Amino acid sequence: MTSSSNKVWRLLARMRGNTRRAAILFAGRKERAHHKLKPLPPGQRPQDILAILLLTVGVAVVVADVPTYPWLRSLPGEYRSAFRAFTDFGKADWILLSTGLTCLALLALDAGRYAFRLRMAIGAVFTYAAFIFYAVTATGLLAIVFKWSLGRARPKLYEEVGPVRFDFLAFDGTYTSFPSGHSTTVAALATALAFIFPSYRWLIIVAAFWLAFSRVMVGAHYPSDVIAGTLLGVTFTFFTVRAMARRRVGFHLSDTGKIVPNMSPVSARACLRATWQVLRGQRGADRIPATTKDTDDTGRTT
Repeated sequence: MTSSSNKVWRLLARMRGNTRRAAILFAGRKERAHHKLKPLPPGQRPQDILAILLLTVGVAVVVADVPTYPWLRSLPGEYRSAFRAFTDFGKADWILLSTGLTCLALLALDAGRYAFRLRMAIGAVFTYAAFIFYAVTATGLLAIVFKWSLGRARPKLYEEVGPVRFDFLAFDGTYTSFPSGHSTTVAALATALAFIFPSYRWLIIVAAFWLAFSRVMVGAHYPSDVIAGTLLGVTFTFFTVRAMARRRVGFHLSDTGKIVPNMSPVSARACLRATWQVLRGQRGADRIPATTKDTDDTGRTT
């Protein structure tokens, strides 16, 4: 019993130490950001994003929201069943659980004893998992604040109150339609993955589109709800990754101002290959200690 308790305490101490070292590392990069404070280009400034939000959501409320509910009722029930089969992939719980447990597991490792490629892989996975966890959590909380404050009626109340009924601070689950929480989560996750895996960016965007659109098809949200949630998730995650890139945490800014992952495809493949070899027992996980040459009594190397 004592041995088990000692192991637990040592594990917790290692996690605290790794957390402290990570915080010191991130805080020490703050000065780097001051050298990258270039003006945002048109289209990325907060006022531009607000203009896009007002335009797209306003047009959707006027043009798309009113005919959406009658159109959905005219479709065969198989359509709604098909979209209902995968719409819950937009929930935040599985994303937060997977990324949170990954971060905790990596914090519990004594990473310093591993070989170089394994340490690189551990650092990259921890950084990107923590990034996704933060983006999804923060945007989810913002969406909850907006939903419960604005109090827009959900589509199931369409025949009773219409598509543009707002009851501010209603604190009623049927008045939490704007913005879509699922769409916010999907947009935050997709934006993060698109920056982490730029080669798969368009595939990620298309998959995210159908996940977000599924909220309309199952009758849970109006199109304007989905658009607002998507813009919220994309915008917050973009500014988060930009702040990380200025500090060279997980990402960096290229000479042209493009946000690029710190780990190149070549390094990523090398890390994956090393990890796979360790899992298959083809190589050791620990780093090779530096060897010292033996010397005789006269000080000469033997």
